[in-house]
Amino acid sequence: MQVFLVRHAIAHERNRVRWPNDALRPLTTAGIRKFRKAAFGIVRCLPKRTVLLTSPYVRARETASLLAEALGSRKPIECPELASGEAVQACFALLRKRKEASVALIGHEPNLSTFLATSLGGEGARMKINFKKGGAACLEFQRLVAPGQATLQLMLTPRVLRALG
Repeated sequence: MQVFLVRHAIAHERNRVRWPNDALRPLTTAGIRKFRKAAFGIVRCLPKRTVLLTSPYVRARETASLLAEALGSRKPIECPELASGEAVQACFALLRKRKEASVALIGHEPNLSTFLATSLGGEGARMKINFKKGGAACLEFQRLVAPGQATLQLMLTPRVLRALG
């Protein structure tokens, strides 16, 4: 299984007055504009039938919708396992339920870096990963979708993705 990790695009800064519930914080206009270009770079890396799974948070859903639009695919599927702060094991369990050859996970930091580190290095792996907003990575699991079983295929910054698009 190929697993693409996509960090949500640039969102508004936390503001408890405007968004008492942080899950409702949206992308900025600049975030939308920049990610719209980066999405075409991501699409160049994605197999056509990639299924998009997204965090239920507004900023991740908006990012997933922009990616779906660029991919020309159906609506992304919301998965509570991808919400900010969820345990990495929930993400592994979610992927083990999927039958697709290629899946894209649209989510948050530090969840994505933790999943990436655990996928590569196993349980308790500690790696410093600079996963930029709107950036993407690709992991490949040959047999088992489990900690320590992945190979990193690529990791691209938003700037590189915009250049590819």
